[in-house]
Amino acid sequence: MKAVIYPNFQKNNALECARSLCDILEKDIEIFVDNSFKNEFADKQSVKYGLFDDIAAEADFAVAIGGDGTILKCAKHIVGFDTKLLGINTGRLGFMSALEYDQLERISCLKNGSYTVSERMMLKAEISDGNSVRTFEALNDICVSSFYASICDFDVSIDGRVIGSYRADGAVFSTPTGSTAYSLSAGGPIIEPEMRCIEMTLICPHSLFARPMIFSPDKKITFENSSERNPEIYVSVDGGEPLALSCGSSVHITSSEHKIEIIDIKGNTFYNSLNRKLMHPIK
Repeated sequence: MKAVIYPNFQKNNALECARSLCDILEKDIEIFVDNSFKNEFADKQSVKYGLFDDIAAEADFAVAIGGDGTILKCAKHIVGFDTKLLGINTGRLGFMSALEYDQLERISCLKNGSYTVSERMMLKAEISDGNSVRTFEALNDICVSSFYASICDFDVSIDGRVIGSYRADGAVFSTPTGSTAYSLSAGGPIIEPEMRCIEMTLICPHSLFARPMIFSPDKKITFENSSERNPEIYVSVDGGEPLALSCGSSVHITSSEHKIEIIDIKGNTFYNSLNRKLMHPIK
């Protein structure tokens, strides 16, 4: 078996965690890291190096060490491969993580297969601006919002039929996995992560009646920047770099053909995290 480590050394304890992980796995699992981390693992003779994307394509496991943002970035590299994703939290929330950094002894479950796999759907965003179309995929969400939280006018259509003309700061289109992220903060519901649906949550709608909506996964949702009077509007996929959306341009959102398999070692990780991390104040 092969495991590739994707650490975020800007997080506290991430370096110590990654090095300890190598010591635990080295007897039974081949360990790889990206070439850029040679200095951090120079004394670990069992560690092998290469380009992360090349290694991830052939690895059995990708281990993301950091917070939820680290897991999302790691997921982008394994889309389309059979590589399973395991998160170890060294950040604050770590809602998608299977383990905390002080639970590394449980990582031995990878060796004997004593874990379950949670299959997560992804979204595809096609950003149409004039003659160009750019395509992205999201495990969490696709956020379309105005600059400096200025209110804007936009239309949302389902399979070509307008369901609403809104005034709001924007909208978040999320997977069930992403329902506990920005969408939750914007007032959206929590959805079991293994369900298949698309959630739309408006950001600060200027209305007493606008509510989150949930659509079946076979729908095509279109967000259109419909007014020349709008402030600057941007699209961000899984918290990535914002892309400008000019007037008359649109974002088409559908289910992706790809999925991400997230490892659950402790059992019922989603419900445990929900209870421990979202039902109490984050310290």
